[in-house]
Amino acid sequence: MKTKRLAELSMLTAAALIIFIVELRFPDILPIPGVKLGLANIITVFAVYRFSGREVLLMVLTRVTLGAVFSSNFSALIYSLAGALLCLAGMLLLRRLIPIGYLWLCSIIGAVLHNTGQMAVAVLVMRSMAVAVYYPILIVSGCIAGAFTGICAQLILKRLMPDKKS
Repeated sequence: MKTKRLAELSMLTAAALIIFIVELRFPDILPIPGVKLGLANIITVFAVYRFSGREVLLMVLTRVTLGAVFSSNFSALIYSLAGALLCLAGMLLLRRLIPIGYLWLCSIIGAVLHNTGQMAVAVLVMRSMAVAVYYPILIVSGCIAGAFTGICAQLILKRLMPDKKS
């Protein structure tokens, strides 16, 4: 990886971590575990359409790991990793099908996949399907948050890469 590309990815990772830490200070939107805006995902969605899959994977793994360290919430690491990796895999596949002009749609689907990964881990860890009662709420909130983060990422991409058609 070239130095310039590594520097860009490092800056994006740092920006995503800053956004993540700031968002931790926001009060909960709903009193339901897992419901949050996920503003750091703006950076991830942007990166999916800007960098290679390997590069974005490195960025996401770094962000999730350091996010757990900075928030001192290591128990959430497995949930975050499961959600982030399923989301990333889905978005990397979808970017081949969904043009930049519909990046927000890729983000919505990614949010649903993220919630699905987290819910799967919750069911496995708790050894109970009872936690699945939250799943419909997570899907709806994920679609709303995914649309917002996707629109933000699309605007950033259009601004930073005007040569890309949207």
